[in-house]
Amino acid sequence: MHSSMQASPTPVRDDVPLRRIDHVRMFVGNARQSAYFYRNAFGFDVIAYAGLETRHRHEAGYVLRQGQITFVLVSPLSGQHPESRRLIEHGDGVQDIAFEVENVQHTFDETVRRGAVPVTQPTLLEDDTGVYEYATIRTYGDTTHTFLNRDRYRGVFAPGFLPLDADRYSPGTFRPAGLKAIDHVVGNVEEGKMDYWVDFYKQVLGFNQLVHFDDKDISTEYSALMSKVVQSGTGRIKFPINEPAKSKRRSQIEEYLQFHGGPGVQHIAMATGNIIETVKAMRHNDVSFLRVPRTYYDMLPSRVGPIKEKIEDLAELGILVDRDEEGYLLQIFTKPVADRPTLFFEIIQRHGSRSFGKGNFKALFEAIEHEQERRGTL
Repeated sequence: MHSSMQASPTPVRDDVPLRRIDHVRMFVGNARQSAYFYRNAFGFDVIAYAGLETRHRHEAGYVLRQGQITFVLVSPLSGQHPESRRLIEHGDGVQDIAFEVENVQHTFDETVRRGAVPVTQPTLLEDDTGVYEYATIRTYGDTTHTFLNRDRYRGVFAPGFLPLDADRYSPGTFRPAGLKAIDHVVGNVEEGKMDYWVDFYKQVLGFNQLVHFDDKDISTEYSALMSKVVQSGTGRIKFPINEPAKSKRRSQIEEYLQFHGGPGVQHIAMATGNIIETVKAMRHNDVSFLRVPRTYYDMLPSRVGPIKEKIEDLAELGILVDRDEEGYLLQIFTKPVADRPTLFFEIIQRHGSRSFGKGNFKALFEAIEHEQERRGTL
């Protein structure tokens, strides 16, 4: 990417039309066991597999789906895999956020023309169920964006993947969680790099900036961070980007950067139509969530006004509430899902609100700091 890249003041929206987030690819140490976790804890269906049995010699992959959310979990089958060092550097985490596009070649050419670093040139894969086309560019850290089109593809996911044998993942005791779609994906970058990547999304992908939080909005006694949110022209794709701000102790962003070995995806927010039922199901499935102090709920009615849900139900489950001019939202955050304090998930339900829970930041970060203290990394 050219370091002289400047933010375009009014991005042209439709030069890079992205239909939606097609899937999130995670690179993990053991894809089979990770698939078991996301199935049993988060209620995903495991729908497809690629590996030795499907003539994939260098990696194994599982495709998981719930609502419109697709995760692809991939593991190397040997140290010769070109990405195997990723596991030592980053641990399990997000490798790629893939977009469905109208025209792969045009999207790739246009983004590279605007300063994107190419990773994979437009490539056609074909099998007896059709043609699948993709190309990849780089974004922050080792993270990539793939552009793909499967308008002429009728298979289960992509060439090399086959529908999963039911006996590999027989129906279990988990409760479906009712997750519907990816609401937003948050990236953590180094101090001083947030504006650089905001400019990247504006200039290269035609995004616009939605909102900006500074360290006055997002700080506690110990840690502070800055955040800007960019979104695609249609508003369907939203990416908050965080950087650490100067603080007394090591902030959660610095902790992430240390253990992840650099910038990467911090969390994925998944939308539900009924957060109370979703969180009950996920707690039943043994998902661990962050908890805020009980006093948070005493202040809630005066802070957010009337809501449909019972405060008692929210307090029992640890669900947070925030309101803006357009309505309110409910949200809750899992603890990190792997051994390193890196990737976690957010569950969100929107009642009109299009914001990101600014009123919850302080309570949430104090809960995160409590966990950091337990880990000895604050």
